[in-house]
Amino acid sequence: MTSPIPAIEVRHLTKRFGNFTALDDISFDLWPGETVGLLGPNGAGKTTTIQLLLNVMTPTSGSIRIFGLDLQRHRKTVLKHVNFSSTYISMPFSLTVEENLRVIAKLYGLSDVSRKIDDVIKKLEMADIRHKLTRKLSSGQMTRLTLAKAVMTDPKILLLDEPTASLDPDIAHKIKAFLKEYRNTAGLSMLYTSHNMREMEEMSDRIIFLQRGRIVAQGTVEEIVRQYGQRDLEAVFLKLAREQD
Repeated sequence: MTSPIPAIEVRHLTKRFGNFTALDDISFDLWPGETVGLLGPNGAGKTTTIQLLLNVMTPTSGSIRIFGLDLQRHRKTVLKHVNFSSTYISMPFSLTVEENLRVIAKLYGLSDVSRKIDDVIKKLEMADIRHKLTRKLSSGQMTRLTLAKAVMTDPKILLLDEPTASLDPDIAHKIKAFLKEYRNTAGLSMLYTSHNMREMEEMSDRIIFLQRGRIVAQGTVEEIVRQYGQRDLEAVFLKLAREQD
């Protein structure tokens, strides 16, 4: 029987900026239908990893394969199946929420655009802001918009940077439930970052811990907590953060 192909296969990935090494020889896999939490203190290399996976920067060395295809050589093909949501990105402020989604649909060459927009607005409970100018959105509303533009393209891989940041607890709960259901029904693979340790425990099948650009731990939450002799994931995070300072 043929072994399944990882959704993402990272091997010996290194990124240097002059004399500074942001990522130092990291390797990991993300499997179809799996959610992996990427965790680490500020400056550990999480953002650099995501930027490399999106091919917005070139690695110093190492390789990235998406569903078996080399990212550098097959960029256009593989990035059709990848999307990204972050609370820290912005979208054209002069457009309404719906107009922004229509622009994304056009860029991705989507068909049946009105139905897709209706569907994502309903699932993310955005009907009240559908015709609102983006510049007038609250931070929580902007977070929902960036998630909507990411899932509307039906990606096979979703890179999520703080997807529930700035959301009220009830909306955050609904967003997490939506992501779980989407993963289970569509076989979606997710790489997930958050500073909310309970959220990381709830959402992640496995955790990858970065410290100073290197992977210092990989495994389930239980395995990592046991490895570091701590009571929970938050205690492990605080221990590693102190060591990096």
